[in-house]
Amino acid sequence: MNKSLQLLLLLGLFASCNNPSNPDTPAGKPEDNAPPTINYSVVRTLPHDTSSFTEGFLFHDGALYESTGTEPNMPESRKSMFGVVDPKTGKIDKKAELDRNKYFGEGITFLKDKVYQLTWQTKVGFIYDAKTFKPLGQFPIPVKEGWGMTTDGTDLIMSDGTSNISYVDPATFRLKKVVGVTDNNGPVSNINELELINGFIYANQWQTNYILKIDPASGKVVGRLDLDGLFSTERNKYATSDTMNGIAYDSTTGKVYITGKLWPDIYEIKFSF
Repeated sequence: MNKSLQLLLLLGLFASCNNPSNPDTPAGKPEDNAPPTINYSVVRTLPHDTSSFTEGFLFHDGALYESTGTEPNMPESRKSMFGVVDPKTGKIDKKAELDRNKYFGEGITFLKDKVYQLTWQTKVGFIYDAKTFKPLGQFPIPVKEGWGMTTDGTDLIMSDGTSNISYVDPATFRLKKVVGVTDNNGPVSNINELELINGFIYANQWQTNYILKIDPASGKVVGRLDLDGLFSTERNKYATSDTMNGIAYDSTTGKVYITGKLWPDIYEIKFSF
């Protein structure tokens, strides 16, 4: 074999070793395990109070509830409270309010005959009667901070601004389990407002316009709604509109409503669960 032919064969062998064939991955395109995008459409728009710094959003007995937060350096028009949203005005019919100088109100949930309300950094939660909204007591928040909350009918399910979703016993307020939320890049932080829909947890990710669909068994993000377009619309309408926060699912009608802090609108959206 002459030296020129031998050199060509060696070069060919070297090239094949450094470019392994993978029929599942096109050349020059690395495999992408990112959560798939969930397409959605807007069904209708309802008004939202631009003084409502949204922390919790949910349906209960056909009524839309919202909880809000504030602190002393925020405008006086903002409250740490929760109540029923009037679909005609977006205003909240207040059911309970916290002292804004002591507590920053966060997520709420209804479980059996009670309403549970989180506060941000004070490690104290509040309990109310679900019919009269009379205060029933307080409870210790067993996670880093109080952010979002939902329920599976048995446990209180909380977020604390990290990548953790925590299951808490409503009788003892002890942690039963913690599920770490992950995607193709690893842990997903800033998990905020929560809603349980058809066995999956949907979560706002703070400082983004994403709603994440999370498998509660594994913590894996299995889908993602990108609502950047709606955020842009809200910011154009009202310049101080803040981050997305608020997912409310009516299990009776199958409707999903979303909003954000200080947004002028609530959106009913439709997507495949």
